[in-house]
Amino acid sequence: MKNHVQLRKDTLDKIYERLDNLEKRINSEEFAKTSGSTNTVNYWVFDYNPKHELIVRERVDFIQKRYNEYHDESKIYVIDLYELIIKHLENNGYIDLCKQFEQEKGLTYVTAAVKNSLQLTTSGQLNAMVGYIEELAPAESAYSIILTGVGKCFPLLQGPEVFNQILYNMPDEYHRTPIILFYPGTYTEQELIVFNEMQEDNYYRAYRIVRD
Repeated sequence: MKNHVQLRKDTLDKIYERLDNLEKRINSEEFAKTSGSTNTVNYWVFDYNPKHELIVRERVDFIQKRYNEYHDESKIYVIDLYELIIKHLENNGYIDLCKQFEQEKGLTYVTAAVKNSLQLTTSGQLNAMVGYIEELAPAESAYSIILTGVGKCFPLLQGPEVFNQILYNMPDEYHRTPIILFYPGTYTEQELIVFNEMQEDNYYRAYRIVRD
């Protein structure tokens, strides 16, 4: 990890202030008009001190419920990436197999096996995570999609893989949908540091939705 990176270690007052600013941004006319094309992306990151996980979860639920209560034709969809992976493993009868693999071959082997079963590098619904997101958040009604649970997924799924292997493979109709990844750790718009402890692969194409 580079020494100059200022890790996200907000106080309680600061996380509430940032969450207030997040909600204002999501509900702003400017955010509603954001759009993507084949040459741009509409990806955002809200990074936060991992110790504030429960506070963030509660506010995400509140933001979704309040927006959806007042809008009939467009919705905010909240999708827990960890729950999608567990659903995939359960539906395919892989849970016990993963336990066996971990005991016999270790976590690294299990991680590779899970990623292979998800077909993350393929496009369309052959990519299991893409198919699940399409099912849960139809593009025609999605005002925005919020992705949570990436911390629970680690190391089965890492932040850069969400962008490069899932969102990159979403159908074209999602290019106009702002997608926000909630990230427990620090994102500098260059570096992703999960849990403020481990640097993941660099990523440059998503923007911090709240910059302070």
